[in-house]
Amino acid sequence: MSEWEKVFEQNVAVPPPPQRRRARRPGATAFRCVLKLLEGAALAQGAEYQLRLSLFDATYHHFFGRTWRSSWRAARAVPPHPARAAFNEVVYFHTSLNHPSITAVVEVVMMAGKGDGGSQHLSCGFGLIPLFSSSSEVTHLATEDRALKLYHGTPRALLHPRFQDPTEKNKYLTVMEKSHLQYSLKPHQPLETIFHLLPENFLISGLQAIPGLQPARGDTGDCLQKPRLMKPVTYYLERLSIRLYPSLEEFEEELLDLVNSDRLLQANAAPDGDGMAVRERRLHVGVHNGLRFVQAPQVAVLVPEAEVTRGGCPAAPGSRASAAGQTLVLRSRIHLSEMVPHPAFVVCFQLEYVFCSSGRAGGKPPPGCEAADPRSVRWAVWSPSTGEREVVLPLRGGACRGPCQTLVYHALPSSRQGKHVESGTVQFHVSTDSEEHLVTAAEILRKDRDESEKPPTPSLRKVQQPSGKQRREPACAMSQQGGDAGAAFLLVSELSVPPRGRGRSPVPCGRSFWQEGGITHLEADLSSLDPEPRAEDQLRALPFAPLQVPIAAVGLQAGSSHTLLSRASLARLHAAGFPEILDHNQEPVEISEPVDPASFSPRLEEADPLQGNEIILQFLAFGRDTWDGAEGTWPRTIFLTFQFYRFPPVTTPRLQLVSTDVRLAAGQAAPSQILVRVNKDGTLGTGPPGWQLKYMVDPAFLRPGEQRWFVRYLAEHSLQIDVWDGDSLLLVGSAAVRLEPLLRQGRAAVRTHHELEVATTEYDEPEVPVLAREALRHGALRPLGVRVAVRGRLHLCLANVGHPCEDIPGQLPSPLPSRSRVVPTPDSAGSVPAGSWLSPNAAGGGRVSRARRLVEVDGELAAVLHSRRPEARLAPPAVSGEAAAAHRRKLRRMALVRQQEDASGRTAALVSGWQEQRARRVRDLQIIDSYREHTKGESISRMLSQAITATHTVHAVLGTAEFFEFALKNPYGVQHTVTIEVDRAELSVILDPREWRHFKELTKSVTPVEEEMFHLRDDLKPQVYLRPKETVRIPFKYQTFSADPAVMVVQGPAALSTGADTATHSLGKSGAGRTTHIQVSFQVSGGKPIALLQVKVEPQPHVVDQTFRFYHPELTFLKKTIRLPPWHTLPGMPVGVPGGEPEMFVRCSDPDIICETKNMGPGEPQDIFLKVAGGPSPQIKKFFVAIYTDAWLAAPAQIWQFYLHSLQRLDVSCTAGQLARLSLLLRGTPAPRRVRAFTSHPQELEVDPDGAFLLPANGIQDLSVGVRPRRAGSRFIYLNLVDVESHQLVSSWLLCLSCRQPLISKTFEISLPAGGGRGCNKLITYTNPYPSPRLYFLCTNRPDLLQFKEDSFQVAGGEVYTIGLRFAPSQTVGEEEILIHINDHEDKNEETFCVKVLYQ
Repeated sequence: MSEWEKVFEQNVAVPPPPQRRRARRPGATAFRCVLKLLEGAALAQGAEYQLRLSLFDATYHHFFGRTWRSSWRAARAVPPHPARAAFNEVVYFHTSLNHPSITAVVEVVMMAGKGDGGSQHLSCGFGLIPLFSSSSEVTHLATEDRALKLYHGTPRALLHPRFQDPTEKNKYLTVMEKSHLQYSLKPHQPLETIFHLLPENFLISGLQAIPGLQPARGDTGDCLQKPRLMKPVTYYLERLSIRLYPSLEEFEEELLDLVNSDRLLQANAAPDGDGMAVRERRLHVGVHNGLRFVQAPQVAVLVPEAEVTRGGCPAAPGSRASAAGQTLVLRSRIHLSEMVPHPAFVVCFQLEYVFCSSGRAGGKPPPGCEAADPRSVRWAVWSPSTGEREVVLPLRGGACRGPCQTLVYHALPSSRQGKHVESGTVQFHVSTDSEEHLVTAAEILRKDRDESEKPPTPSLRKVQQPSGKQRREPACAMSQQGGDAGAAFLLVSELSVPPRGRGRSPVPCGRSFWQEGGITHLEADLSSLDPEPRAEDQLRALPFAPLQVPIAAVGLQAGSSHTLLSRASLARLHAAGFPEILDHNQEPVEISEPVDPASFSPRLEEADPLQGNEIILQFLAFGRDTWDGAEGTWPRTIFLTFQFYRFPPVTTPRLQLVSTDVRLAAGQAAPSQILVRVNKDGTLGTGPPGWQLKYMVDPAFLRPGEQRWFVRYLAEHSLQIDVWDGDSLLLVGSAAVRLEPLLRQGRAAVRTHHELEVATTEYDEPEVPVLAREALRHGALRPLGVRVAVRGRLHLCLANVGHPCEDIPGQLPSPLPSRSRVVPTPDSAGSVPAGSWLSPNAAGGGRVSRARRLVEVDGELAAVLHSRRPEARLAPPAVSGEAAAAHRRKLRRMALVRQQEDASGRTAALVSGWQEQRARRVRDLQIIDSYREHTKGESISRMLSQAITATHTVHAVLGTAEFFEFALKNPYGVQHTVTIEVDRAELSVILDPREWRHFKELTKSVTPVEEEMFHLRDDLKPQVYLRPKETVRIPFKYQTFSADPAVMVVQGPAALSTGADTATHSLGKSGAGRTTHIQVSFQVSGGKPIALLQVKVEPQPHVVDQTFRFYHPELTFLKKTIRLPPWHTLPGMPVGVPGGEPEMFVRCSDPDIICETKNMGPGEPQDIFLKVAGGPSPQIKKFFVAIYTDAWLAAPAQIWQFYLHSLQRLDVSCTAGQLARLSLLLRGTPAPRRVRAFTSHPQELEVDPDGAFLLPANGIQDLSVGVRPRRAGSRFIYLNLVDVESHQLVSSWLLCLSCRQPLISKTFEISLPAGGGRGCNKLITYTNPYPSPRLYFLCTNRPDLLQFKEDSFQVAGGEVYTIGLRFAPSQTVGEEEILIHINDHEDKNEETFCVKVLYQ
């Protein structure tokens, strides 16, 4: 970063209110403020204080300028005076806002300690220094010092609307007694000589260096008390040209299209045939010192090179350059007399295009084509300190802060050329007064005078009528008689004689002429500045969609799910024949009440002799809720999905609801139905009713110290259960139960009964046009769009049976150990390298090696040897017993046979056979010898690698960082730089000492932390320097955000289990996933390893805290904003975290999903933004989101599970109470299926055929759908096509209803008693308006409150018919609006009556 960029980025000022900028006066007043002494009874002895000075506009409640901060000074008490802090610091500034409401605000800040050893800045009070009197004159101040009274609180309170002007008389301000600030404020005229170097409202100390000023004389160091300017140097820029990519013609064509599109967008109009034309191309050139422009930038007119080559008759100013010359050139020379030899002084170039309307295509330009629209296109910065003479600079653009404070155009990728290689370049030649070839001053003045006497460039342009193809530029582009042209001539004439007098106040940048031209200046975002603006940076949008109204991350209410059952209900459950739960003594476990959460004691769990836990879940019955009477049919079969602790997800088999005559809960409208397992053939199981699941949690299969984590899981978490319709595969609802009753607290076994509310959570899409303004306003978002409805009640029995566990050798029953583990080097005592080394009870720990045959250790060699003797067989290993005796008998028989052969004269043949056998063995030995020579180097290398290899096992959990340290020793007697190479990205070296220290605090490690330990190479591989024989600890962190495939099993309609009535899961058998190995190499120069580390990763399932399900159209993006709950409500979060509310961070298990969150400030809610790409229907995408409360992402505070169901979308526009028919196209699968259509709202959606039908293979069939919505508005209805034989989901639709309210012709009112009763009967009349007889049908939006005497009637033409109504009683008090729809024979709405029923 150059010196100018440092000064430019570090000195950012907030502009004053826009109303002040428009009414700014030309003159400016300079001030010198001395802050001397802070004294008061409120000051603490020994505490450090700081003063901060800012400018404030009391009329518009706006802080502006730049806040100045003093150094920290300690308060000292000198009796009898109170504590005081001496500052004696001087602040300079100048402003032209001479209004009485402009004041200087002094804030007193104290450095206070925090509980964690850090420090924080606290605002102790503030004071107001008036700058101008009521007559807009400088406030008269005496020569002596003044005491400024201080107020309690923070100056940010001035932003409150109740603090009206005058501020000093406001009743909300409280004066700090016996406290004041001694200061002096005076005008400082010497500062006027450097107005061109120092921006307005810029508070600065005299000790700070300002580019362009010489250092102060003497020991004061205050360079602003008597400022001295540096000597300027004159620079000349000649032969300036600008090249735009890919070409000037393509660049301007694309620029005109974008400007025209922006014009139509701002006017909110459709394409009208008008176009935009380039009227003029300008170049602003000025000198900038990092704080401001030293003088107003000069303006020059650029022309295409093609016009210059044609000679003195250039084309119209707006004509595009041809292919001959693709550059913009400046035909004059730029004279810069304000340049100073300082590294922060640069020359700024800004390319500006002026546009105007070109009229309609094929027509003449409109008369008002003179209206100019200037737009900044590119800018560049050049520092003369480089010493170059021929300069080529890259042009910049886009959303990066520039010196001119204007919005700059950024070219988009061209459709013809792909991406632009560059944004463009500016090229020129530089010369100064000191060069030998420079002309004399007289020649310069004469040349300047000649150039000033010449007519300006636009005057040479003649009016040309468009010929050939229609051009974008206007024919009457510029004329000497035009008013705007005259203004342009004035600007060009000023270029030759720029203002050089330093006594005059130059035109400030904010009041330069291009602001008057209508261009909108950039309001810089002071919170996020690009440190290195580049030409390739495009304007980036915010990571959150502002119109995404967040939904609340509401969990199911598990605490209120427990219902006390009467003894009669318990007796009925016992009589149903559910399996008995027995303890470890085979005695029945009685039902008990849950333990009070306040009486939970972790010590009782740790001291329990029965450390083994057998968790039993019994699903008994499922009952319908009273509310659900009007919302669809009750399922015939159900199945459940859930996940307990780290065990794999569970999907139960289908369970049929068998009706009984008992009511399990008092006041329940419908009796609960017993759950009975359904076999594969559809028959009911013969076993006991219900479904039981057992989890064996034995410390023998848990990780060291995990027993305490499991107890904490039971105490703080809930189990979420999803209930599905077994036939339609639609979600019935979800329930949650707290697991705290499973804590035994020293008892042998516990058993509790729960009645859970099964509820559905629907996420509605809010109306964006209604909420657009509120959603865009900061802080106005509320957790909308969540509706919870209770569907039924699930009866569940929880039990925990304790079991004694055997002692595990080598494991101590200590509390939760540290996750940190120092991995020793392989040469440490007691370590056993990998390979064939053994240590069978050797005294003193010596190693014993047993030699083995090469044939036994290498299968390839054995295959080569035995392939040469096909009749040979591999010798079996030595055996004992009968097999050995039989082998000896065969050998004796073979010896007898050979003796008989010798006796019969076959000795010669036998000798020949022995010779062949010997030759064969010689060849085998040669093969073995060759093989040994071939593999000797590889074997030695492998054994040496095993000797320096250490192994460490990591039990990886999603999102949790596993931290350990490796003890690396330099075995050589010389120093080495060791490079660390890791072959997997999940395992990394902790380079930041703060992160290293954070993990050591979490794991209670006592090893030291070394600052700046590692050095990164160019390939980002860390290196560490080791002295001879030195040992250091290398910190490693393993963390993965990818879920194990065993955990990614989709729960729900995708797969159904067909297990037995009772399933048993053990954490040791099914808890681990696939094991992976990671190799870490520690290499010195030349790539020689000095140590190897092999990390064995064993994935473990994780705990799921909350589950979300979203239904979304297929092949589209789901965009959701979920509001995070307050951090103190998360389970396991400590109370009273130092530093206030912690910031939350999120990570997603799927890298293709955008998951982001942003802290909006203290006290503001925090949201998670999700953007998920949906797949084809009926695909279900599953992913996890980990939520952290620490910046180093050590362990997630919660893990959320998300399901995205992709459905085929169908938009339906209809009227309430009227039948709308449509057709769905069904495509067959490769095999024929027997399918049936199910809907989530059968009372409002009917299908034809409504039963099971055959879907032919690869065929097409229509499904007729009729929609009759009961209420107006937007809503979703789900439609599933299910294979009735295999119970698989074939296809799924999402019907998006947009329902209108019908026209109500009559309204009636009636009052009825609430709280039961017999209801009442009423009559209304209807007249047939047609002359012929008609058949009418009746329907209502509330069939639970209104029934008709007849659902249809026929009436003659013009006759009156009496409709009989019966109103059912209501249990609640209030007003209900019931609609009566009268439809014709085609089910079209003829008339709608409204009956307002008041239940009293």
